[in-house]
This record gives sequence, structure tokens and C-alpha cells, in this order.
Amino acid sequence: MTRIAIRKATPELPSTLRPPAMPGAQRLRSLHRFVRPILVVVPLVGLILGWTAHLAGAGQWSGSIWAAATIPVLGALLVEIVASLRRGDVGLDIVAALSMSGALLFGEHLAAVVVALMYAGGQYLESFAERRAAREMTALLGRVPRTAVRYRDGRLEEVGLEIIAPDDRLLIRQGDVVPVDGVVARGTAVLDQAALTGEALPVRKEHGEPVMSGVTNAGDAFDLVATHRAAESTYAGIIRLIEAAQASKAPMARLADRFAVAFLALTVALAGGAWLWSGDPIRALAVLVVATPCPLILAVPVAIVSGVSRAAKAGVLVKGGKALEALARVRVLVIDKTGTLTHGEARLTTIQPMPGFVSERLLQLAASLDQASKHVIARALVREAQSRDLPLPLPANVVEVPGEGLEGSVDGLNLVVGGVRYVSQQAPGTVETLAGSQYPVGSVVVAVAVDGKLAGLLVLADHLRTEAAQVIERLRRLGMDRIVLASGDRKDVAEAVTVGLHLDGVHTDLTPDRKIAIVQDEKRHGPVMMIGDGVNDAPALAAADLGVAMGAKGAAASAEAADVVLLVDRLDKIPAAIHAARRSRSIALQSVYAGIGLSVVGMIVAAFGYLTPVQGALIQEAIDVAVILNALRALWGPEPS
Repeated sequence: MTRIAIRKATPELPSTLRPPAMPGAQRLRSLHRFVRPILVVVPLVGLILGWTAHLAGAGQWSGSIWAAATIPVLGALLVEIVASLRRGDVGLDIVAALSMSGALLFGEHLAAVVVALMYAGGQYLESFAERRAAREMTALLGRVPRTAVRYRDGRLEEVGLEIIAPDDRLLIRQGDVVPVDGVVARGTAVLDQAALTGEALPVRKEHGEPVMSGVTNAGDAFDLVATHRAAESTYAGIIRLIEAAQASKAPMARLADRFAVAFLALTVALAGGAWLWSGDPIRALAVLVVATPCPLILAVPVAIVSGVSRAAKAGVLVKGGKALEALARVRVLVIDKTGTLTHGEARLTTIQPMPGFVSERLLQLAASLDQASKHVIARALVREAQSRDLPLPLPANVVEVPGEGLEGSVDGLNLVVGGVRYVSQQAPGTVETLAGSQYPVGSVVVAVAVDGKLAGLLVLADHLRTEAAQVIERLRRLGMDRIVLASGDRKDVAEAVTVGLHLDGVHTDLTPDRKIAIVQDEKRHGPVMMIGDGVNDAPALAAADLGVAMGAKGAAASAEAADVVLLVDRLDKIPAAIHAARRSRSIALQSVYAGIGLSVVGMIVAAFGYLTPVQGALIQEAIDVAVILNALRALWGPEPS
């Protein structure tokens, strides 16, 4: 068998686990990022140069300069319109294209370049939030190993995960993420499966027991014999589920586009009617220029970008305008348990000292010995002792049995700390003493023996977040109609943790595909928001109308699949983010209604011949300034907290 050592994770998914690349779409996005700033600069510079020529007495060149500055924007716009029509989308871009084309055709070059500048500026603003969110996401990648180091012929060679084949023998070191499905071949595996199954506490796997890819080795190194290739393993299957969920998710129309068809029909009717009634095509052009929906093209992106920026300052990363609009509309919440409603890590809940010991001393002794262990439970006890400012003497003569416990000496005392079965081997009578004892469902009991006698117990469990109940009530007040739990954990554990919470349903023992089914079923009650943190939550996050990931400690796969990422490990950011999203959307709608109303009045005036195209462009510019100033209010007011 080939022996392989897994290297540390790097911030990029391996090709065997990544969803298939779409180079055409990636090139198109890169092209947009490069072209859109240029399309703003060209008409702006052209407008300035044209006026400069006019003021310098060379007015005969002004029209040509303005026309030349308009053509690149119009060309890019026509390409966008063709692409949209192929997808079956009819947007407001058509009105802008008609007004620019008509202005160039009838020699109204100043009106053309003003419209071009307003359109290009709106497009650039709309894409700004998504580019900012993409930059923020780079810090969240890095969970999955990308390469492996293989022993062959007495030498080490670095290979990609795609080289790993069934029956290869892998060395899984402490802290490594298991790259492929396999079985334990040597040693005892202590695995953190929280990201994959939702179990907050580590599990032990003995020789011959199966291990899933995507879990983390929380104990000492062990050997694993691969049973699948990386592309066929559990983690890769979850990535494929994410891709399928994203592909089946219905796209949400932009706020501006929902007004497109009605406004376009009204504009064409008024422009065509003015032309037929008066016989003057310039009247139709004036209507089109005034109708160019810059309150929608500019005011909506300004309000949305403002909302995204305010949410980011509060530690909530919203991936663009569509996500912010969806956040404002959600009415159903599907929430995960481990790492979401709970902290996702073991914490001390109870200390039960035996006669002759006090609680603080028992914790101090256990934590002192546990300083020599890297086990997740040992680290939890050390953190708890440090938080209580307990001095921790250095342990000596420490011997650890992976996954069981450890023994050694502290302050001249012989200590044994670990599971009840392990401690009972060193301190006879432990099991009999504890017979009939009851502990909370889902808890872990650590026994402590001093000089061969049971000294007490330390009980650990995954705590419900202190803010969980308050957050749920705040969401109810914000109009959340249904709140349900969807957990991969056991039913008894989930029900014990959620006692007292105002939930409409509790679903347990869920696999990733069953979580998707829960999300899809809840959509009949309204737009669904899913909150999760693990790899097993990622497909459901992608399938929901809005996916929210706990990005501070969660898996990179869930952060990638989500529309919103919490960059701080606090659930109370969710109601604040919803409030900010709704305020931004409300301000955007105010700007839309006011802007369209003023534009319709201007269109009617232009249809009767009281406005020239240039005057119409200037009036429209004044309307734009007013609605943009209103949209900027989304930046003001109290910050989300």
C-alpha cells in the first residue's frame, strides 16, 4: 500500500471537489469589471471636452465629441440587451438604448451623451456591491486540503488529491481534514464531525470503522485506508448537491426590473402617440430622453449599495443587491442547531465534586493535567479554568491514551482524567459510584480521580446561544411567519436544547438532501431564509431564497453557498441586517415612485412639445439628483447592531 501524509489546507478547493468551472462566465465577469469603469469615464470626459470646445468657440466639434463619447456606451448596451432577450428578460435598458439611438439619429448629441453618462454610472454602481462582497470572501476560504505527500520507493512526492486511489494508506495528522472516505487502519480516530453532520462533540472511531471525508482529526494521528477517490467521497457529493441546488434556484428579479415592462410600454405609447399626433419625431425623442429611467438605473443601486455597506460595517456580508432585496422580503426561517443556535463546541455546564473536594479545585486539577493534551474536551476545560483565572501548575509524567483520557501528576498528586470507563480502570468503584446518575441529553461526562479515588465529575455540553431566544422573538416582531429547526443531530439532543424556544417545527437526523427537501417544502409559506454553518448545511443554503452562513467559525463551503455571511459569531446580527435591508429597500422604492412620477409628468409635457430633448435631459438630470439624494439616506440613521 502507498503511504501518504496530508499537507495543511490551502485557500482553494481542489479540482476534484470544486464544482465544474465555467470559463465563459468567468471571462464575462472579468470583462465587465474592466469595461464598466471605462464606460463611465468615456461619456464624462466626452461631455467635458464637448463643453470645453463649445466655450472655446469651436462648437462645431462639440456634437461630434458627444456622439463619439456616446457610441461605446450604446454599443455595450446593445450587447447587454441582446444577451438579456436571449434569456427572456425585458429590462429598462431598452428605453436607454432607444433614447441614445434616437438622439444620435436626430442630431441631439448633448442629450445622447447625458443619457449615456447616467446609464453607465448606474450600471457601475449596481455592480460595486457584488465586487466588494467578492473581495471580502477571500478570507473565508481554506478548509479543504489541496495536495498530499506520498511515500513511494523510500521517497516523498507531492501529489494532488486526484491521485489518491482506493486502498492507499493515508496518515491523518492532528488537525488535518480527512480528504477521502476510508476506514481506520491504525490507532484510534477522534473526529470533529460538526461541519459535516452537525454533531458538536467529537466521536471516536476504532480500527476498521468508517470515516467520512470532510471531518477534522481532533485527536492524535491515525492511519486511514482510502475506500473511495476524492471525487467520489462524501465531501465531493455535498459539493455536487450545492451546485445542483444553485442551478435549480429560481433567480430573483432586480427591484428595478420589476417595473420594466409597464414603464417601457407607457414610454413607447407616449412617444409613438406624440410622433403620430404631431408628425414631429423630435417630440418622440424628447419623451424618450425624459423617460430614460434613471431614477431606477441610479437611485435603486445607490440605496442598495448603501444598505450593503452599512450591513458590512456591522459584520454582515451581503453578496450584492439581489441578496439585500431577498433579505428584506424573507418570511420563513429554517435554522440549523449546531454552531448556529448553539455555539458548536463543548462547554462546561456542571461540576460535581465528591466529598472532600470543592468545585474550583477539581476543575483546576483536571485542567492542569489537560494542558498536556490537544483533545477538544481537554482544551475546553483548560479554557474554562483560564476564564476563571485559576492558576494551572505544570503537569508531569503524563501518559495519554488517545480518545480515552490521560494520567500524570500535578502538585504531587496522581491524577487520572478522562471518560468514566477509562477512569474506572485506574480508580476502582467509579462505575458503581455513578450508577443511576442522570446527565443532560447530549452531554459529555469527564471523570477525575486523585490518588486512585474518584474526585468528581465535569459535565460538558454544547450550549444554546444566550441571545438565541431573544433573536427568535425579534424575528417574530419583524414579521417572520414561521421558524423551524433543521438539524443533523439526534432528536433527543435537538429537542432538549430547544426547550422554551418559540419554534414552529423541529426536524432532526437530517442528511444534506433532506435539509434541501425541508427548505423546498417551507417555500409554500413564503420566501425562505436558511441559516447554517457546516458543510452539511451548504446545499440547503444554496437552495433557499436566501442563505445565511455563520462565516466566523463555519465551513468555507457554507460561506460560498450562502448569499449572506455573518463575519462575527453572533446571531443577533440577523434582525439588525433584516432591518437595514428593509430600510434600504423602502428608501429605494420611495425614490422609484417619486422619480417615475416626475418622469411621467415630464414625458407628458414633452409629448405636447413644451420640452426639447436637451431640456428633457436636463430636467431628467434634476430628477436624478433629487432621487439619488433621497437614496443616500440609506447610509444615515443608527447603525445596525
